Amino acid sequence: MADVILKADDLVKHYPIKGGVLRTTVGHVKAVDGVSFELHRGETLGIVGESGCGKSTLGRVLMRLEEPTAGTVNFDGIDMFSQSGSAMRKLRRDIQIVFQDPYTSLNPRKTVGDIVAEPFEIHPDVVPKGGRKKAVQELLALVGLNPEHINRYPHQFSGGQRQRIGIARGIALRPKVLICDEPVSALDVSVQAQVINLMEKLQDELGLSYIFIAHDLSVVRHISDRVGVMYLGRMVELGTEEEIYQRPTHPYTQALLSAVPVPDPTMRGKREQIVLTGDVPSPANPPKGCRFHTRCFKAQERCSVDDPELMDRPDGVAAHRSACHYAEPRVIVETVDVSALAPDPRFATTDVVDHDAFSDDGGLLPADAASMAERSHASGESEGPMDRPHDITRVVDNDPSEKRDPTN
Repeated sequence: MADVILKADDLVKHYPIKGGVLRTTVGHVKAVDGVSFELHRGETLGIVGESGCGKSTLGRVLMRLEEPTAGTVNFDGIDMFSQSGSAMRKLRRDIQIVFQDPYTSLNPRKTVGDIVAEPFEIHPDVVPKGGRKKAVQELLALVGLNPEHINRYPHQFSGGQRQRIGIARGIALRPKVLICDEPVSALDVSVQAQVINLMEKLQDELGLSYIFIAHDLSVVRHISDRVGVMYLGRMVELGTEEEIYQRPTHPYTQALLSAVPVPDPTMRGKREQIVLTGDVPSPANPPKGCRFHTRCFKAQERCSVDDPELMDRPDGVAAHRSACHYAEPRVIVETVDVSALAPDPRFATTDVVDHDAFSDDGGLLPADAASMAERSHASGESEGPMDRPHDITRVVDNDPSEKRDPTN
C-alpha cells in the first residue's frame, strides 16, 4: 500500500450551546467525536452517512477552516494544528477543497478568470503575475471548459460548468489532497457522471488524493478505493470498496445498503430491506454505549453500556474495521447475472427508430435501425450524439438589454 499522506487521530469538534441570561455554555453539539483514519497517496477515501452525521464538519476541520476541539491531523509528516502564519499558509497549498453548491461557492461579482486566479493572488510565488492569464486558461482547458470564457461571470454557466470552475480553482496550486464536500449532489445525474469522470482523469494526471464526502452510495462506490461510514459523529465502519459493499458487518451500513435501488428488475420484491425504527438521536445528547443501539435491530444490553471500538472484525473472508460488538457479514443484494442473455433487438441501437418500424409481435420490419440510420444520414444528420461535446457553455447575449424579435 502507498505511504500515508494524511492521518487523523481521535479528531473531535464540539460546538458550544449557549443558554441563560449570561449566555453561558450549557452543553455541546458533538459534530465530530473521535474520528481516526488514514489517507494514502493517490487514493480516494469516500465518507458516507446520513445528513447531520458530521461529514462536512470533518472536511472543514481537515482543512482547518474549523479549529478542532481535540485530536491531531498529520499531513505529509507535519502536524497541521501546530502550524501558524506563513507555515500554515504554505501548507494550505497542498490541501484544497471543492464545495458542495456550485451556485454559492463562486463569487457572482467576479469573472471566472478572477475566481480561478485567486489562489495565485494569495500565493504570488506560484505563478508570476504576467503568466496568470495563461495559467488560468490552461486550468479551464484541463477541466473541459473553453479557455476563451475567462471574462464571463458564474451566472453565464450551467451547474455542471460551475462545478468544473470550482474544481479548476481547487487544483490551481497543484495540491496533494483535494477534499470534495458532496461535489455532485446538486447536479443532474448525467452531469454527475461527467464530473466524476473528470475527477478520476485529474487524479490520474496530477496524482491527487481525494477525500470524497457524499451521501449517494452509488457515486461513492464508483470513485472510492476505501469507504468510511459515519454515524452521529463517529466512524462506524471502514474498509475497501469491496469489503463495505459486499461484506458489510455493521448493522447501520447494512441498513444503508439495503435502501440503495438496484437496476435489476428480477430483484423486485425479493430484496430484504432493513427498516430502521426511531429517530436519529440528538448530537447534543448522544446515547451512552454504542450510539446506534437505539435504532439497531441487533442491539442487546451490552450495547447500551459498552462503547464498541473501531477495530478489525471478521467479515467472512478476511477482516476490516467495524465498531459493533456483534459484527457479522451480511449479503444485502445478490443480483442475477444477465450478461449471457441475448439483448432485445429493439434496444440494440441508440439510433432513434419510429414506432412504425415495429410489427405487432414486437419484431423489426425491414425499416429497422440500419435503414433508419441511412435515412438519418441522407437527411444530413451525419453527426452522431457521441460526436457532440457533452458540456458546452450556453450562448449568452453580450448585451442583455438588447431586444430581439420574438418571431425570429
